[in-house]
Amino acid sequence: MSDLAARLSAIDDRIADAARLAGRDPGEITRIVVTKFHPASLVRELHALGVREVGENRQQELTAKTAEVSDLDDLRWHFIGQAQTNKASAIRRAADAVHSVDRDRLADALHRAADDDSILDVLVQVNLTDEEGRGGVQPEAAEGLAEHILSLPSLRLRGVMAVAPLDEDPASAFARLRATADAIRAIEPSATWISAGMTGDFAEAIQAGATHLRIGSAITGPRPDRG
Repeated sequence: MSDLAARLSAIDDRIADAARLAGRDPGEITRIVVTKFHPASLVRELHALGVREVGENRQQELTAKTAEVSDLDDLRWHFIGQAQTNKASAIRRAADAVHSVDRDRLADALHRAADDDSILDVLVQVNLTDEEGRGGVQPEAAEGLAEHILSLPSLRLRGVMAVAPLDEDPASAFARLRATADAIRAIEPSATWISAGMTGDFAEAIQAGATHLRIGSAITGPRPDRG
């Protein structure tokens, strides 16, 4: 077994254990492998190991990698980084789902970028901190953003996404996210995704109901030196 295969298997075992501990079916949890700064060749290796859900943080990298592995047409690409409105068209062309919609203007830009009748899956990114400069909408504004997304026919509201603050117990942070997710689900019952949990806190995210986990270097290995 290669090192990559071993890391993937180890993470999947830990996810399954955490799901069972939470009384959940591991099969209802989607593991997204984040390949930030790694070459497209790693995506091919992951695909050969059965990975079909891949995440990227930066538009330029997303665009380049999707082009390089365009023959792997069963991959689903998740854009999980902060998005600028002027990059919305490029993101829409490359991504199957955008996890980081945090303002009306970005939702509008993604909608305007539709050049056919395709539907883009989007999530409301929620800021679980008091820092306004961080990505995400404040929880009390999440329902308003969700309603705005629902008014845009080329977007499909899937649920919510968040990153746990570094200075807080992730369990309490994800409990707040779950409350926001429940409020949005009351508006749109099909918005069932909760994108939460990374290598260090996915067990707590699963306990809070996460459906999508974003796992990077614990699977891919150390990121290459960009210098």
